[in-house]
Amino acid sequence: MSQSREVFSVAKVNNTIATTVCSKMTEKEIYDALDCGEPPQELLEWAKENLGEDPETKCQIISDFRDMIYARGECTPHRTDDAFLLRFLRARHFIIERAHRLLVNYYDFREVNPQYCQNIDLTTLKKIGADQVILVPPYRDGNGRRMMQYRIGSWDPEKHSLDEMFQATIATVEMALIEPRAQILGGICLFDLAGLSMQQAWYMTPNVAHKMVQIMVTSFPIRIHALHIVNQSYVFDIIFNIFKPFLNDSMKERIFFHGDNMESLHKHVDPKYLPERYGGIHPDYNYEYWVEICRQNKQVVNEMKELGYRDSELEEKE
Repeated sequence: MSQSREVFSVAKVNNTIATTVCSKMTEKEIYDALDCGEPPQELLEWAKENLGEDPETKCQIISDFRDMIYARGECTPHRTDDAFLLRFLRARHFIIERAHRLLVNYYDFREVNPQYCQNIDLTTLKKIGADQVILVPPYRDGNGRRMMQYRIGSWDPEKHSLDEMFQATIATVEMALIEPRAQILGGICLFDLAGLSMQQAWYMTPNVAHKMVQIMVTSFPIRIHALHIVNQSYVFDIIFNIFKPFLNDSMKERIFFHGDNMESLHKHVDPKYLPERYGGIHPDYNYEYWVEICRQNKQVVNEMKELGYRDSELEEKE
C-alpha cells in the first residue's frame, strides 16, 4: 500500500508503553515508526521493576561490564559504548556475568556463521517478503512488542535458501534491537505452518534447529516472550521433535500451540494487533515494509553499516 510509505507522526495511545503512528491512516492501517530515542519515563519505570535497570546504579553497572569485557578478552566487540552494551544488560536483567556470556556468544556466532551476517545486501533479502515467507508488521502488540511472523508453508527452498532465511531473520533482529523499546520489552514470534510439506520438513536438521535457538535465545540480545504456533499438522511433530533437545523448560513454557483455533491465539494477542487471516483487522505487510521503515531512520542505516550490512538500493540513490 502506498500509504505506508508516507511520513507519519507519532502519538501516544491510552498512555501505554506502546507508541502508535496513525497520521493519514485508516484504523486498519496503524503504522509504527522506529523509535530510537530515549525511552519515555513509564517505560524506564517498567525496566526498573522488571529488568533491574536502576538509574542510580546503571552507569556503574555498564562501567563494570565494560571492564569485564576488557579484562577477560573473550571477544573483541566492534563497539563498547553505553548504548550498545545496554542491550546485552537489558536482555539479561542487568546481571553482568550473564550479559557477558551473551556478548561472547553473539560474537562467536558471527564469527562461526559469517555467511548469515557479514556483507549481506538488505535489498536482496526483500524478495523473501514478496512471497510473504517472513513478515514484520509495522505496528506493535498491546504490550508494545513487535511481532515477527513466519509462513513456512509459503517457503520454496529452491527459491529462497536456508542461508537467506537466516540472513533475513538476523537482519530483522539486528534492526529491531536498535530500538530501546525492543531491548526493554522484547518481542513475540508467530509461526504459521499451514501448507507445511515433508519436502520443507527435510530441511529442518538438528544443525538448523540449533542455529534457530541460538538466534532466538542464546546468542542475540533479544528476549522472545512468546512463540505462537498456528495451523500445525502432523508434519510439525517431526520438526518439533528435532527442536526439543535444544529447548530448556523455560523456553518450552513460552511456546503456545493453537492449531486453527484463532480464539486460542486471541487469548494471548488481541485481534486488534493481528492480520485479518488470524482473525485480526490488519492487512498483510511483507518483509519489504520492514526494510522501508528501517530505511527512514539514519541511525538504523548507519548502525547496520557498522555491522557489515549493505543496501545496494540506497547506495545507488546516494
